[in-house]
Amino acid sequence: MTIKIEHLGKRFGDFTALDDVSLEIRQGELMALLGPSGSGKTTLLRVIAGLEHADHGRVLFDGEDATRLSVQARRAGFVFQHYALFRHLTVEENIAFGLRVRRGRDRVPDAPIRARVAELLSLVQLEGFGARYPAQLSGGQRQRVALARALAIEPRVLLLDEPFGALDAQVRRDLRRWLRALHDRTGLTTVFVTHDQEEALELADRVAILNRGRIEQLGSPADAYDAPASPFVYSFVGAVNRVPGRWEAGALQVAGLPLQPRCDAGDGEAEIYVRPEDLHMVDAAGLPAWPATIIDAQRTGPRLRLRARLADGGVEVDVDLPADREGPATLPGQRVRLAPKRFGWFPRNGAPAPA
Repeated sequence: MTIKIEHLGKRFGDFTALDDVSLEIRQGELMALLGPSGSGKTTLLRVIAGLEHADHGRVLFDGEDATRLSVQARRAGFVFQHYALFRHLTVEENIAFGLRVRRGRDRVPDAPIRARVAELLSLVQLEGFGARYPAQLSGGQRQRVALARALAIEPRVLLLDEPFGALDAQVRRDLRRWLRALHDRTGLTTVFVTHDQEEALELADRVAILNRGRIEQLGSPADAYDAPASPFVYSFVGAVNRVPGRWEAGALQVAGLPLQPRCDAGDGEAEIYVRPEDLHMVDAAGLPAWPATIIDAQRTGPRLRLRARLADGGVEVDVDLPADREGPATLPGQRVRLAPKRFGWFPRNGAPAPA
């Protein structure tokens, strides 16, 4: 199913949660809504589900206006961060709940319900757990039960609100891989909310990055990381260094180093954005680079993170190197020369002008 969102607006008192949001989610796509707290991502998800009503705008399912449809009529499977399982019901009873509460012509006989529950227990890899209660399961198992319950009603779309936020790091990583595989098997249009950049970049086909109720950028995970459309996206998705500069005679002068962006030249005050892994140490004399002094070095797994202070302007930057570069030349107090392999730039007023 395709979902089209047209000019949605939603306010809570003086707070604008959604500010003229438009978005199209493709059939069978796994879309991430990524942003900080208060950016509007959960409100947008709840409007799609029918749990909130927008002040203006429309939501269309396969071209049909669903704005005034009830939650039940939308047939959206919703998974919450904290599972929302019924503690007094077994796993089987939790999964079957959405089918058993149907009445009238929609009522489902017991035999098909049991068959559907067994099918879903197999799908979420919880065969043999049907008679257990939620308290007897791990956090990851409970979240899989919540997903099975959402799938039981054969939804047209699956909506997940911070589905792994309550789990520890290793369980989150395992469930991310499992959810991606599950999505590929079912082909169900899926929208999930997260503030975890790694989660969004690893899982999603496309990412919508929200800030202050508006979509700042929509595109592939690679685009979000490699070609940020605004200073906010550059700063929110991944680590980044910011160094002030100024356009002079067609060149961008940054801490005494002239840089040549690939785009057209700008004018006046600017700021460059360069990721730690895109700064490299220049050994050859005569090559343009920033003189700097290492003030801290920290080994984290396969990476070595340096903190260095540029000689011109005193700006501090982070540099990521392979761990095998660790040695006397990377100790605090050592003088080094740094140059950006890739960077983006924006005028100080924030207008987009990436390199």
